[in-house]
Amino acid sequence: MRLEAVLIAVLGLAGGGAAAISLPQALKPAMPVHAAVTAPALMPGRVVVTPADLHQAMASGLLDRPVKTMLDVRSPLTYGEFRWDEKGVPAGPTWVRIDLKSQIISVFRSGHEIGTAVILYGAESKETPVGKFPIQAKLKDHHSATYDQAPMPYTLRLTGDGVSIHGSNVRWGYATHGCIGVPLAFAAKLFSVVKAGDDVVILPGKAPAKV
Repeated sequence: MRLEAVLIAVLGLAGGGAAAISLPQALKPAMPVHAAVTAPALMPGRVVVTPADLHQAMASGLLDRPVKTMLDVRSPLTYGEFRWDEKGVPAGPTWVRIDLKSQIISVFRSGHEIGTAVILYGAESKETPVGKFPIQAKLKDHHSATYDQAPMPYTLRLTGDGVSIHGSNVRWGYATHGCIGVPLAFAAKLFSVVKAGDDVVILPGKAPAKV
C-alpha cells in the first residue's frame, strides 16, 4: 500500500537473518484520482500531495511533517522491487517512514519522496518496535553479533539493542528478528543519503503469524 492509499483511506535489530514466516502480500496500488496532480515539469515522474490530503493525514497522525510530492508509482511493487528517483529534489532534511501494516518504506528529502520499497519486518517472536527513532549509527559492512554473524549490509542502527534497517533478501515468506529488511541495492542508496540523527518513523501493523 502506498502512502497515497493511506491518505485516501483517511478521507472516506538485535536484527539479522530472516526466518520462514508467512507474510501478507504487499502491493502498491495506483495513485487515487483525487491526489493525482502532476508535479511541476522540473520534477517529472511525481504527483503532488494535495493540501487537503496532507491536512487530513497530519490530523490523523499518519504523518508528523509535511509531504509535498510522491513518486508516481502506478504499478504494484512486489518483494525485491523498489523505486528510487531524486532528480530535481533539492538538498534538505531527510527522513524515513515505515508502515508495517502495508510493508512499505518511503524515503523523503525536503518533503519529496525519493525512494520506496517493499520491506521485511519482525515476526511475533521478535517484533519490530514502533515509534520515532533517530539513526544512531551507520555500519556499511556489519554482521550480526546475535544471529551467527548473519550479514547486515548497509546497516542503519535505530535502537541500543540492535534493531536496524539493513540490506536483506526480501522475498515472500521471510521475516526478520525485529529489523527492517530492504533490497540490497535500495539499502545502498538509502545508506548514501541519510546521516546519524535523521529520523525514522515506524508505524504499527499486525505482526505476521507463526507457521
